[in-house]
Amino acid sequence: MPGLDIAEQRSWQNFLDAALRLYATLNRSLVDAHQLTLNDVRLLDILDKSVNGSSRMGDLADELMSLPSRVTRQIRRLELQGLVTRSASPDDGRGVLASITDQGRSAVRAAMVTYSEGVRSHFLSRLTRSQIAAMGENCRRISVGLRTSGPPARLGRV
Repeated sequence: MPGLDIAEQRSWQNFLDAALRLYATLNRSLVDAHQLTLNDVRLLDILDKSVNGSSRMGDLADELMSLPSRVTRQIRRLELQGLVTRSASPDDGRGVLASITDQGRSAVRAAMVTYSEGVRSHFLSRLTRSQIAAMGENCRRISVGLRTSGPPARLGRV
């Protein structure tokens, strides 16, 4: 990679490899145990933690850092499973709200146990407490830098 020295290249490649493998491992365990992807669990968790169990579709896309059309397809699939419902926003007739159902709350709570066990097993157990703290701080710095100086999080806008 032009412009990166050997140590920088190794650091980046190790990070990317670990992140992609961890994502795939967690995703596979969630699909096998709950028939939900990691992105499904993240979306349901956002709705479950919201004040009224609902969120505007655009806000979900922003929070998930996903294209609005992808979130629409995801919501449609979760709706067919009885985990969410869609309705017009009472504040803005053009807006659409996604709301978690009681079945969705049960599903996400069970999936979060599998998710946290996977994070502990495949991520946290491989690090010391000081390494966990350092990793958390380094990722926080990267995230803050990307939020304040990087391109907008919403991918669908120009």
